[in-house]
Amino acid sequence: MSGPCPFRILNIQYSIFNIQYSDRDRSMGRILRLYRSSVGKKAVMGVTGLLLFGFVVVHLAGNLKVYLGPASFNSYAEFLREVGAPVFGHSEILWIGRSVLLVALVLHVAAAIQLWLMARAARPVNYRRPVHLEDTYASRTMRWGGAIIFAFVLYHLMHLTWGNAHPAFVPGDPYHNLVRGFQSLGASAAYIVAMVAVGFHIYHGVWSSLQTLGVNLENHERWRRLSAFIAAAIVIGNISIPVAVLTGIVQ
Repeated sequence: MSGPCPFRILNIQYSIFNIQYSDRDRSMGRILRLYRSSVGKKAVMGVTGLLLFGFVVVHLAGNLKVYLGPASFNSYAEFLREVGAPVFGHSEILWIGRSVLLVALVLHVAAAIQLWLMARAARPVNYRRPVHLEDTYASRTMRWGGAIIFAFVLYHLMHLTWGNAHPAFVPGDPYHNLVRGFQSLGASAAYIVAMVAVGFHIYHGVWSSLQTLGVNLENHERWRRLSAFIAAAIVIGNISIPVAVLTGIVQ
């Protein structure tokens, strides 16, 4: 009995594999070329910035449970560790979320630094007088504000997550760790300064990210006011916690 030649079948399969590989290779090439451009880097900053902004809002909503007392706050923290059970194990979903946020943060910072280097390369000689078009104090301080936030994230993890920067850290008791941590004037001051930087970053970053991603923001002033309101609410909410601890409202 004659049948199809095995060598022909192998050649056809090899050709199909080559076509699929070439398409995938071309797609990856287009993605890399897009990222190498300023447009691609701004898009990465926009997407990751909005993702990080969403985390900040959710994180604040959870932290405000401290005003409901230790039982409510610790119950919320335990929920975060056990979410996804029984499919996922203890803290697995939490660490997946942290990993996603870490990748988003690294991409956000890397794109910001690369854009800054591209801008310097395009304009090697500084202007005699700085030119600010549709500029704000928040937009002019995005770089150093971002550096403060990045340093704060590391300190925050060491202070209230890992506990190696917390002199009275008790594993499994987040309410105690938060209250005792903010009883230190230095720690509270560091959080307050960082939250001010976060506010400026959000104020400029939210509407800037939406513009970058193609959202039609015809009334710029209205969107600026909305961004300012959101940023102020986040700053006040976060700052209220260390202030409440220092003044004895939260004990």
